[in-house]
Amino acid sequence: MDQRARPYRSVLYIPGSKERALEKAKTLPVDAIIFDLEDAVSVDEKDNARETLKAALAAGGYGSRMRIVRINGLDTQWGEADAKAAAEMDCDAVLLPKVESAAQVDALAALVGDKPIWAMMETPRGMLNAVEIAAHAQLSGFVMGTNDLAKELQCRFRPDRLPMLTSLSMCLLAAKAEGIVIVDGVYNAFKDVEGLKAECDQGRDMGMDGKTLIHPAQVDVANAAFAPTEDEIDLARRQIAAFEEVEAAGQGVAVVDGKIVENLHVATAKEILAKADAIAALEG
Repeated sequence: MDQRARPYRSVLYIPGSKERALEKAKTLPVDAIIFDLEDAVSVDEKDNARETLKAALAAGGYGSRMRIVRINGLDTQWGEADAKAAAEMDCDAVLLPKVESAAQVDALAALVGDKPIWAMMETPRGMLNAVEIAAHAQLSGFVMGTNDLAKELQCRFRPDRLPMLTSLSMCLLAAKAEGIVIVDGVYNAFKDVEGLKAECDQGRDMGMDGKTLIHPAQVDVANAAFAPTEDEIDLARRQIAAFEEVEAAGQGVAVVDGKIVENLHVATAKEILAKADAIAALEG
């Protein structure tokens, strides 16, 4: 599936050490799962979590959900063992925390072979080096780590996320320039549906591909926010039809709803329909 068409609306963190959570994740309507060996696993469970996760992924049952394994940093005592284990796991990508340079991606690539790599973007230096990180040949996704980023920035949490917009935008520009996936950070108040919806809508308006989630209760909101709406699908179909009709007649300009339709609008319309088709296939 084309990476731009593949849905990443909902990307749920699941502790790699919890068998019950690993089993439940198979039933959740998420587009992707981050199987976490880092923050969600206590120090005394690190080694066992590796084996628990490897067995769960080998058993399968996750369908077409994207399976991403977040390892501990390579500067920790568990990182190298995590990376070597992930290289042999039945997963789609390996996620490295606190990436600040392309050299760190190189170091992981040396341990995981040709597995796709994703980067957690969660430090000021990571923001400033987003372009070189996104350009790494083996890098295929950014995950915004907004909690760690807020800590490093010493900023306040605001509904409009104004203190973080520069950081989010820098990573967004780098991701779009290189054609990689970028998913927004988590929303901590998992019972606040309206707040989550507002932050999802903001991320979608910016161009994020989806939202990382900390609780299954957040899945439906994210799935709705990052999917094309019925109005967007209808407009896309009408734009394509109008453009093709004008082109076939040898005329110059197509107009839909009083607005000119050009090649770039048709390209966007086709992406919207491809994303809608991909979502329908996943949910079917």
